[in-house]
Amino acid sequence: MAVLRPHDSIVQDAGPVAAIYRDMGTQAAERLVTRVLGELALLMSGIRAKVRGHDLADLPRQFRRLQTMAEQLGLVSLGSVAADARSCLETGDPTAFAAVWARLVRVAERSLAPGHDLLGQSL
Repeated sequence: MAVLRPHDSIVQDAGPVAAIYRDMGTQAAERLVTRVLGELALLMSGIRAKVRGHDLADLPRQFRRLQTMAEQLGLVSLGSVAADARSCLETGDPTAFAAVWARLVRVAERSLAPGHDLLGQSL
């Protein structure tokens, strides 16, 4: 029996976070980035609950919000997969949505993991 172990590359751009630090200073930037990462985690948790409950009506808007917030922090992969999930819902493709949803969960877990260094990698 073959066991598939999907591996998703996580792409990020350190530019947006570096600009936040440059513009706001270290302490204020750390607070802002930490707050936005927390909001992203909460948003992803809320989306996960809606998907589990098959409450898909508001999800395209939630995926757009996730995409925008991720892009503001340079989380390129997270923003891109959120856009793909929204597209699958809007086109009414449940098979594609299931696959993209699984990928979004994997990417979000790695992108939002505690200790993930937003300035450590760039495109």
